Amino acid sequence: MATQVIKSDPQGMGADAIREASEVLRRGGLVAFPTETVYGLGARADDAKAMERLRAVKSREPTKAFTVHIASREDAPRFVPGFGGLAARFGRKAWPGPLTLVVSVDDPSSAPVMAGRNGKAAEAMYYNNTIGLRCPDDGIAHGLLRAVDAPVVAASANLAGQAPSRTAAEVLRGLDGKIDLLIDAGRTKYAKASTIVRVTGSSYEVVREGVYDAGIVERLSTVRLLFVCTGNTCRSPMAAGLAAPMLAERLGCKPSELRAHSVVMQSAGTSGGRGGASTHALEVMAKRGIDLSDHFSAALSAEMIQQADYVFAMTHVHRETILRLAPSAEPKVMLLLDDEDVRDPMGSEVEEYERCAQTIERGLRARLQEVIV
Repeated sequence: MATQVIKSDPQGMGADAIREASEVLRRGGLVAFPTETVYGLGARADDAKAMERLRAVKSREPTKAFTVHIASREDAPRFVPGFGGLAARFGRKAWPGPLTLVVSVDDPSSAPVMAGRNGKAAEAMYYNNTIGLRCPDDGIAHGLLRAVDAPVVAASANLAGQAPSRTAAEVLRGLDGKIDLLIDAGRTKYAKASTIVRVTGSSYEVVREGVYDAGIVERLSTVRLLFVCTGNTCRSPMAAGLAAPMLAERLGCKPSELRAHSVVMQSAGTSGGRGGASTHALEVMAKRGIDLSDHFSAALSAEMIQQADYVFAMTHVHRETILRLAPSAEPKVMLLLDDEDVRDPMGSEVEEYERCAQTIERGLRARLQEVIV
């Protein structure tokens, strides 16, 4: 029997296709559906017969698991108890999107999703105490995964050895008559497979480059804090220097080890790019055991702002300048102090620099609580 094909309705956001496809999945059928990368072939992980069919179509070994597809990054803890650290950072920054995470699970049976489900469901989702998680950035995929209300695993919608399918026609060339339903939403956005990253503790490995190359993965793995003042010779470098030990304490490491934990401090000036840290800034920081002698003023750029996860402005004027350079960055740009400017000590005596450092410390103690590392 030929595979049923349903064309999605862009005006209705594919509501009819989602409704029918979710019913097929609930009954244990196989459904090919679009994602932003390539077409996926999904089945209920807790339906043994559906998994037998999926393994047969994909020529997959009985002990090999499939990638679990989730509707929202908030679903990850259902499959990975204590989902956090670097894996959660990838999830926050890349999901929904073309990134598959492979993470360790000490005891799959303890995962909330396994409540009331047998070991066959675990075999479909977990392999050697690891699980692959994917959160597609596609409206139809999202709606389908949400509607099924059961764990869904998926592989690329093609026969083993064939290239992943970017269109419905390519799906049918290999799978017509072998699967129950196909949602035809045209060519996928990227027409390229997702990137696979294996996360182990605080380190990661790019298993397969796809939509994201290694450089993008590196940026996704890193939390960047950017502090901005005018000349980048006193306030912002002091703020970056003072923030380092505070975050290091949270992570249980030394400030010098923050980069190993993929946390990066940066500072820049709206009129920066000339000279090092000011003499009094060096003195005030040295009293706190912080060495700014290697600092050199940097000019703020739109690229810096875009790459940062958190941008802290010393004054309202600095915030306005930041947003002129990168208007889309508004959600992550904030004053270091809620409604107060950090006064510029430039040209003043060392006592004013000390007061400035104390003000910055006060702001950091509050603001860094909002930073997720």
